[in-house]
Amino acid sequence: MTTVGNPGSTTAEYERAPSRFTDRITADGRDGWPAEAGRYRLVVSRACPWASRALVVRRLLGLEDAISLAVVDPLQDERSWRFTLDPDGRDPVLGIAFLGEAYAARDPGHDGGISVPALVDVPSGRLVTNDYAQITLDLATEWTALHREGAPDLYPEPLRDEIDEVAEDVHRNLNNGVYLAGFAKSQRAYERAYRNLFACWDRLSERLSTRRYLVGDTITEADVRLFTTLVRFDAVYHGHFKCNRNKLAEDPVLWAYARDLFQTPGFGDTVDFDHIKRHYYRVHTDINPTQVVPLGPDASGWSAPHHREELGGRPFGDGTPPGPPAAEEVPPRGRAGAPGA
Repeated sequence: MTTVGNPGSTTAEYERAPSRFTDRITADGRDGWPAEAGRYRLVVSRACPWASRALVVRRLLGLEDAISLAVVDPLQDERSWRFTLDPDGRDPVLGIAFLGEAYAARDPGHDGGISVPALVDVPSGRLVTNDYAQITLDLATEWTALHREGAPDLYPEPLRDEIDEVAEDVHRNLNNGVYLAGFAKSQRAYERAYRNLFACWDRLSERLSTRRYLVGDTITEADVRLFTTLVRFDAVYHGHFKCNRNKLAEDPVLWAYARDLFQTPGFGDTVDFDHIKRHYYRVHTDINPTQVVPLGPDASGWSAPHHREELGGRPFGDGTPPGPPAAEEVPPRGRAGAPGA
C-alpha cells in the first residue's frame, strides 16, 4: 500500500502502481527463495487492506512460528513506512529504521514506491516480494509443509477458477474501487468509480443472501480479499473516500457477512481500527488537510450476533480454527468496543 498509487499520473483517474518485486517464495525454491521456517519476515501496516490480507492468511494457516511479523507505524514520513513502534525506532530483527532500506538492499537504484505487505529475507536483509496478490496465494499453496494441523484450504484446486473470477470483480470494483473514487481528480472519474463500486456491492449482497461464503461452503481467498475492504468501509471509505451511497451497517446481508468473518478467529483479531483511521485521515492530506481523525463510528456493533450460521457452511471445512494469537501480536488499540476505536 502506498498513499497515492501512481503520483506521476496526469489522468483524472487514480492509477494503482503495479508491484515492482514479484519473486515468489515456493516449496521448491525455483525463484531462489525456498519456503523455510524462520527465514523471512512479513512487514505489514495494520492500516493497509492489502497487507491485512497477509495478516489474516498467516493466522488462518498457522504460519506465525514460520514467518515472523513486523508492524510499521501507521503514519509515514517522506521515507515512507517506518519502524517507530519498535524500541529505538528500529525493527528488532532486520535492524532497519525504514522499510525502504530493505528495498534498497534488493535494488540500490529503486526510486519507486515503498509498499506493504513485504516479505524480507532475514539473512540478507533484502526485499523478496511486495506482490500482495501473489503472497497470500503462495502462503496457501507453497507453504503447506509448514501449515498448522487443521489449517483450512483457502485456495482449493477445484474452485480456483471461480475464486479468481469473484476475486477479480471484487478487486477491480471494490478493493481498488474505493481508491478510484477517493483519489479521483474529476467529477466524471469519481462518478464512474462510485457506480461501478456499488454495482459490485449489489452483486455481492445478492450472492451472499443465500450462501455463507463467496465460493463453496468454506472460507476461501475470496472472502479474505473482500473482508479487508469491508472492515474499513464505514470507518474510512464511506466518508473519507466519498463512497457514501450507504454504509456497510445499512446493508443487512454484507453487514452480517462481515461480522461473521470478524468474529471468526484469524480475522477480527488482526484488525486495528485506530491504525486504520489515523493512517487514512492523517496521511491523505490532499483529501483531509486538517488531519482531524473522527472518533466514530462505534465499533461495538462488530460483536453483535450475525446469524449467518443459519445458511450452513463450515468456516474451516474439515479443519479447525486457529488458536488465540500471541499476546504480542494482538492489536493494542482499536479493537471492537475498545477505547479509541
